[in-house]
Amino acid sequence: MIFHASIPTHNPERVARTLAEVWGGFAAPFSPFEGAWMAVAGDDRGTIIETYPSNMTLTPGDMREPLASITGSRPQYSGFHMAVASPLSAEQVMAIGQREGWRAVRCTRGNHFFDVIELWIENSTLIEVLTPEMQAQYLAFATPENFRQLAAQASASVVAAQ
Repeated sequence: MIFHASIPTHNPERVARTLAEVWGGFAAPFSPFEGAWMAVAGDDRGTIIETYPSNMTLTPGDMREPLASITGSRPQYSGFHMAVASPLSAEQVMAIGQREGWRAVRCTRGNHFFDVIELWIENSTLIEVLTPEMQAQYLAFATPENFRQLAAQASASVVAAQ
């Protein structure tokens, strides 16, 4: 289970406030790092997404906190993404994306396994938002048995390609 994650952003406060809105939670400054904010889901798991300035990197520090340093600019896209649950409807999530000027599009994953709304934070970082309906689809699909079957199929494809 993931309790929290961090993402690079050009405007940490704006992104944290928007993600908090998607969750029905709240946003606040994140004190360990200057300029950082957090979106707090307000759930019983303590779920948060920390939003850091896009040019901040973390490196190993002492036994308490990693060290933050400022670097040059980062690439627009990366291989990072995460899926989050939202109590909002698809229309509400899409409206938030439109209001922020961020790409928001409903997509189907796999062979009609489940739907998500791709919400591209600052048109750079992918957050897959799952409405209650989409969460039900995801949970019906995301079982250990299904993942084992997909892994076996992927392994068979690798062996066949060799």
